[in-house]
Amino acid sequence: MEENNFKFTNAVIGVPLFFVLFLWFVYWLEIRFGFDFDDNGILPRTISGLQGVIFSPFIHSNIEHLYNNSIPLVVLLAALFFFYSKEAWSIVIFGILFSGSLTWLIGRENYHIGASSLIYVLVSFIFFKGLQTQYYRLVALSLTVIVLYGGMVWYVFPKVDDTISWEGHLSGLISGFILTFFYKKQEFKKVIKYDWQRPDYNPAEDKFMQRFDENGNFVNLPKPEIEEEPELELIDPFFFTNTNVFYDYTENQESLNEKNESKPES
Repeated sequence: MEENNFKFTNAVIGVPLFFVLFLWFVYWLEIRFGFDFDDNGILPRTISGLQGVIFSPFIHSNIEHLYNNSIPLVVLLAALFFFYSKEAWSIVIFGILFSGSLTWLIGRENYHIGASSLIYVLVSFIFFKGLQTQYYRLVALSLTVIVLYGGMVWYVFPKVDDTISWEGHLSGLISGFILTFFYKKQEFKKVIKYDWQRPDYNPAEDKFMQRFDENGNFVNLPKPEIEEEPELELIDPFFFTNTNVFYDYTENQESLNEKNESKPES
């Protein structure tokens, strides 16, 4: 896979913005019409709580909760759709399902809501997948994610903050790491710009490298040998002849006519 496969598309901006706007639309429905979607969250180890595996990422308790999740989602989804465009949709979908299912298994007996589990999926996948590929751009992306969101790792431990779902955070972190093994490690290669980058490059045939000797000293190229062209035999053209040709001078015909007319009749 060549590095120029990292291309900016409409999905890089469109998908993150649409996803976050949809979260705000759901929250607006709650406060506008007095709905309470908390009951549609994940309630661990109950049949009715399984619906939260799908719905919980779109439900938030208050505007501060929604705001804190919105900015990381925009940044991480944009990075995902730019650097992992082919796998992006499947990572989002399976990340929601896997993290939600794991939260349903290990969570406390309370409703778990919010898109933070998806955020942890994205952070985990981007970080670990970049290290696995060992490609400098993706490794740099991994380090950038850690610099921006590395502090989030503390919220995967219990009793750090009883008001948050550490189970959902931990489930997202584990799910993102597991998803890195479901996708083949991409082999990246640089775009060939110079002849010396080609695998079949031969320095002996390079005009520039021929200007250096074995010790790396600059030398002048030997003067090219000039091949003498064979002499061509002269071929007599068709208008050549050995016969002598004599030419008579004749005055202009009009001058002769004038002379004849000027003579008196006898």
